Amino acid sequence: MIVGVPKEVKKDEYRVAMLPVGVHELKRRGHQVLIESGAGVGSGLTDQQYADEGAEIVKSAKDVFERAELIVKVKEPQRHEFAMIRPEQIIFTYFHFAADRELTEAMIKSQAYCVAYETLSSPDGTLPLLTPMSEVAGRMSIQQGARFLERPQMGRGILLGGVPGVPPAHIVIIGGGVVGTNAAKIAAGFKADVTILDVNLTRLRYLDDIMPANVNVLFSDRHVIQQQLKLADLVIGAVLIPGAKAPSLIKREDLRTMKPGSVIVDVAVDQGGCVETTRPTSHSDPIFVEEEIVHYCVTNMPGAVGRTSTFALCNATLPWAVKLADEGVLAVAAREQPIRDAINIAKGKVCNRPVAETFNLSYESLAFA
Repeated sequence: MIVGVPKEVKKDEYRVAMLPVGVHELKRRGHQVLIESGAGVGSGLTDQQYADEGAEIVKSAKDVFERAELIVKVKEPQRHEFAMIRPEQIIFTYFHFAADRELTEAMIKSQAYCVAYETLSSPDGTLPLLTPMSEVAGRMSIQQGARFLERPQMGRGILLGGVPGVPPAHIVIIGGGVVGTNAAKIAAGFKADVTILDVNLTRLRYLDDIMPANVNVLFSDRHVIQQQLKLADLVIGAVLIPGAKAPSLIKREDLRTMKPGSVIVDVAVDQGGCVETTRPTSHSDPIFVEEEIVHYCVTNMPGAVGRTSTFALCNATLPWAVKLADEGVLAVAAREQPIRDAINIAKGKVCNRPVAETFNLSYESLAFA
């Protein structure tokens, strides 16, 4: 199979979807690999490193899309890439369809197979291709929250850990999954006062066991969220419903009860955000202020630490990319439930129920002979 890796073109995106070792593995199995020139630069990887492993370096994304049967990317196709996608081409990337109707409709029209990293699931219910980037985003959320709490960045002027005689920041993390857990670990290391909210009591018991003394866990309901927002200096939105739009748990009127200059980092922005006032931002223009609250809503947070993120992501995605190249999407899906879960759109049909429900579209499950 011809496998193509275009350069990422989303604003401030520095990741690449394949490492040179990925080229080596695919070539070893008889596949051809096309790498767009400069695709790895943002992650510190040169064209020569890819060429040394047998990749063909091509000049443009058009060359990649025209020739490749399997496209491996990091971020969802951008508007100018829609027309380059061919019927029955396999696109293997993060899509986050529920946050973007235009993208959803364009991929339906393309007649391609859209295999989404974020809904590929393991038998235990975990999301192995989303997990590494959730780890990065969770840890980054505290870094960015600390930065924007500084007064020159329009924050309250709060040091996360305080100093002797001055209390630390109160950090509220909504969601105790991978993002929330990693955020709490970093926040705890700063000696902040941390509270994690979740609706899963089993998860809360686990977090209560493993977290240090400055991390508390609370069952999440509307009243608890409202109480915690009044205390918060920094709020991390870490809510995820796989494939679906994130629920809006923080309303505009809730912001008016918060301390002016407090910061919200809505990591759930890729799935539409869990804050009513969320709107997507970029690394070059990361924040806006609504109701005197600083909002950080960057849609590709891990893209800023491209080298770390690329290696973490490719460690997880390569085995699946190899399977897709070896057998094709339908053959793998017939045998592997994770790939069935990952196929969100196939030849114009929406195969992911939460995506279909989000946009009131027809849902069709994949059928195999």
